[in-house]
Amino acid sequence: MREATLALLRDLGMTTVFGNPGSTELGFLDRWPADFRYVLGLQEAGVVGMADGHARATGRCAFVNLHSAAGVGHALGNLFTAFRNAVPLVVTAGQQSRSLLPNLPFLGATDAAQFPRPYVKFSIEPARAEDVPAAIAKAYRIAMQRPRGPAFVSIPADDWSAPCRPVPARGWFPDVAPDPAALAEAARAIAAARRPVLVAGPEADAEGAGPALERLAERIGAPVWTSPFSCRLSFPEDHPLFAGHLHAAPQQVSDTLAGHDLVLVVGAPVFTFHVPGECALFRSGVPIIQLTTDAEAAAGAPAGAAILGSLRLGLPALAALLPEGGARPAPRPRPERAPPEASSPLTAPYALHRLRAAMPPGAILVEEAPSHRPAMHAQLPIRDWGGFHTMASGGLGYGLPAAVGVALGSPGRRVVCLIGDGSFMYSPQALWTAVRERLPLAVVVLNNAGYGAMRSFSRVLQVRDVPGIDLPGLDFVAMARGMGCPGHAVATPGALEAALAAAMASDGPMLVEVAVDGAVATLYERP
Repeated sequence: MREATLALLRDLGMTTVFGNPGSTELGFLDRWPADFRYVLGLQEAGVVGMADGHARATGRCAFVNLHSAAGVGHALGNLFTAFRNAVPLVVTAGQQSRSLLPNLPFLGATDAAQFPRPYVKFSIEPARAEDVPAAIAKAYRIAMQRPRGPAFVSIPADDWSAPCRPVPARGWFPDVAPDPAALAEAARAIAAARRPVLVAGPEADAEGAGPALERLAERIGAPVWTSPFSCRLSFPEDHPLFAGHLHAAPQQVSDTLAGHDLVLVVGAPVFTFHVPGECALFRSGVPIIQLTTDAEAAAGAPAGAAILGSLRLGLPALAALLPEGGARPAPRPRPERAPPEASSPLTAPYALHRLRAAMPPGAILVEEAPSHRPAMHAQLPIRDWGGFHTMASGGLGYGLPAAVGVALGSPGRRVVCLIGDGSFMYSPQALWTAVRERLPLAVVVLNNAGYGAMRSFSRVLQVRDVPGIDLPGLDFVAMARGMGCPGHAVATPGALEAALAAAMASDGPMLVEVAVDGAVATLYERP
């Protein structure tokens, strides 16, 4: 069975394996083949985050090998994130030998296939050892169907030595184009609108359909907002039609989109909210048209009509049905922002402004600094498709391992991990893998000595004296050096410039800890 599985993985192009090995996986790891690459992570949550980043960077399914039930438990936070990110993963986990399972053995998982549900698209522990390669093949096909996501196979330890016939690789189902009649109806409504607006989400970038989205927006001549909590670049932020970022608050979404007579939502839910409230837009009678690959998101929309199908195929088809959009009012120009001033202590906006200047062309940004996201949007505009990644789930511990995976999948490109001090502490072990793999990864830790997002939410929700928010006494440079990664701690403008320049030039990973003041923007202020 082992040889049949390895042959299948070769045929599927999954010869990079992300894992943290254990006794129940030794049958798979025995006599490791020279044409396979094993990427070792020191904790299973980091392993899944690395695989997620690698799948995003390459556009291919990634293969993950976890250690038994405990390893799956460690990994669940980032498995949930991979599900929300719509990232294709085949996740396998070791299981105790079949002969021991009736007696609740050490390392045995009770009903292993149920453990990661509902945050996998498919989950199975095959009834027979000889069925394992076929189960992996099915998991691959399901993971690659849109909306993509993780699939899970539990494998008893003694299955690897069982006899098994080879399993031929099959392709996944191809992208399916939207209904032409639905697109034609949408085109008529868009053409009749006088002040349409677009809300763009992460699906276009995930499909490689970003340029097609730009052409559609230009054809319509409408402003484009990015959807709340978009986990990829949704629209180039230097494009003349780019309007800004919607926040995850119902009233603010409604207020921002007020005055438009049609809302076209492309590749995003309608809408992702984080705080309660009324969205008057849903009762206004303004037509909402949603184009998405995600049937669940379409079914869950509280208003509007949805068109299901590939954006890669649907966006050019819709654009071809539309007249040129030159007669509509031009979007209002965005006001020019004065660059933030240098100060002591450093502010997050200033640090991000200087990070933008330091990043080389083509650099990829991976972000997990939620309390500083408003400042990031203002100071660090993203321009390149495939140039930005974050998590859609809200679960911390994704950013650093994901940056490692993105760097592994993007040879020749500088990757920058922008991360908060609280977020860093969830998966610091990923730095060790970055060192081992000699990745060109710059890790910029914005240290405001606490959970800044909680400080912001406390203000929004008008609560006081919340415990557990402050994080004093953490030394990120010492942690990095303990894993073999050089680092610099900076607190002044001059030191910041020198440290960022060194990190961008380093041929391996380097960490820059930036001490910033504790002030954070309100996350749901009006955009």
